[in-house]
Amino acid sequence: MRTGSSRKRPKREERVLHGLGVSEGIAIGTAHLNERGIMEVPDYPVAAAARAAEHGRLDAAVKRSRRQVEKLRAKAATLPDTVAEELGFLLDAHLHMLADSRLIRGAARRISEDGRNAEAAVQAEIAEIAAGFAAVEDSYLAARIQDVREVGDRLVRSLTNRPYQALSHLPPGSVILTEELSPAETALIAPGGDVAGFATVLGGVESHTAIMARSLGLPAVLGVPALMHSGIANGDTVIVDGAAGVVVIAPTAATLADYEEKHAAFLRERQRLNRLRDLPARTRDGVEICLQGNLELPGELESVLAAGAEGIGLLRSEFLYMNREDLPGEEEQYRALAAVVEAMDGKPVTVRTLDVGSEKLLTSLGGRVSEGANPALGLRAIRLSLKEQPLLETQLAAILRASAHGPVRILLPMISTTGEVRAVRRILEKIHRRLRRRKVAPRIEIPPLGVMIEVPGAALTADALARDCDFFAIGTNDLTMYTLAIDRGDDQVAHLYNPLHPAVLRLIQFATEAAHRAGIPVSLCGEMAGDPRCTVLLLGLGIRELSMAAGSIPRVKERVRKMDHLAANRRANMVMDQWDPGRIAALLDDFNALA
Repeated sequence: MRTGSSRKRPKREERVLHGLGVSEGIAIGTAHLNERGIMEVPDYPVAAAARAAEHGRLDAAVKRSRRQVEKLRAKAATLPDTVAEELGFLLDAHLHMLADSRLIRGAARRISEDGRNAEAAVQAEIAEIAAGFAAVEDSYLAARIQDVREVGDRLVRSLTNRPYQALSHLPPGSVILTEELSPAETALIAPGGDVAGFATVLGGVESHTAIMARSLGLPAVLGVPALMHSGIANGDTVIVDGAAGVVVIAPTAATLADYEEKHAAFLRERQRLNRLRDLPARTRDGVEICLQGNLELPGELESVLAAGAEGIGLLRSEFLYMNREDLPGEEEQYRALAAVVEAMDGKPVTVRTLDVGSEKLLTSLGGRVSEGANPALGLRAIRLSLKEQPLLETQLAAILRASAHGPVRILLPMISTTGEVRAVRRILEKIHRRLRRRKVAPRIEIPPLGVMIEVPGAALTADALARDCDFFAIGTNDLTMYTLAIDRGDDQVAHLYNPLHPAVLRLIQFATEAAHRAGIPVSLCGEMAGDPRCTVLLLGLGIRELSMAAGSIPRVKERVRKMDHLAANRRANMVMDQWDPGRIAALLDDFNALA
């Protein structure tokens, strides 16, 4: 659907920008530039004994902000010469302000001398600098306050860990264009709502933002270098082609007509695939495959059911902790999870316990933990839950109570040792006894307890883990990231992220075979599960349960129904004999072309 502004706009030349297509579909709508404004922040006194810690918060925010700007600086170098030079100068100025500038010195002084918290100190210093700039009768210098505000805003966002909230109440057909969209910000977008799609400067194909886009069914293109410097204005017409990775600014009438036809063709194809909804995912030689949906947000439930999912293979519980400064209590979590379980009407729901790093919960944890130097390798997921045991106990109590409403499984993220599984099981049994004493849900039994295989160490010790848990779920997103040492959200190295790397495939094979030897179920719930290109390989390796974004289920089902299980085994054996990812991709493409 295309919407536009009624006021006249000067005629603009069409511009075509290229990035990474991360979520298929075509959005044609009006541009909404997600520009960062100065947020309201808490302002409170800091006792003298706590001021050193407050300086530490400011220093950490400065370092984090510098890393963000340096990433943008590297991205700017890939632009055409004139744009790269202009943007480079601007970002260099931002880096200078994040060094030993008046802004940083002034904020630090306000913490030390005035006892103000870091967020309020930054904003107070910006206000003073702005007043000084405004008094200078020089239009160029007066305009530089915008740069100071932008740097200050970046600092405040780093300090508050709070996403920008301007993604609600947008006009229908809005296409969001922004530097970066966090998963928490993406969660603010309602499925089927006013947002038609989005594009960003930063991000990779397997980033969490990309995963959210696919879950929400929103066309999205990430990693578009010149996006915010393309001369576009709010309300301009823009096209986002999430399959081709193209963003068209101010399209001509001919381009618009072409994309409207492509959009119509996409909808026809989706309608054709939707006819598979009630058909079984069964190979031509009779092997049943269980296709389940990943759930990021409760609002996606309707699309999961509409796609014909046989259950929820991965319910990411992080939505309960997003866009808030406090922790959800047991009752709130129970009600949210019970609603999902009841909506599935007897189909199984696998709930993953909290899978975030401590940096995401610094405020709500009351300063009991500090941000690590490398969050991806630090206190996160099950490590955080075991360290902050009340956090885990509250979540397990809610899951146990929700299990009274239908079949539930509990999934533990980032497991690397059997000791972690045993520790959680002891806590789970304690919570179970407590609930029975409280008579909250006296008849509930302890649900199956499984582990995510997403750390290479877990895959390599899968035989031992299988003795202490009830099922495996292979998470190929993080398994690939940790195996190849690739940050999939970093657009500078995202092209190196490849789940078809032989090392990743061997870890998948090893974990699957260990599960089979132990007689426990094994599923695969990474983005690889929703890629029809990989279906033959996963089935050939012996995986019979796949969990994916709802929009991927029809295509994967179609692929399953067209293939022969024995042929898939033979092709998987050929693949596992290869060491070249390019050759592996070719073998899969050749098979799919013949299917």
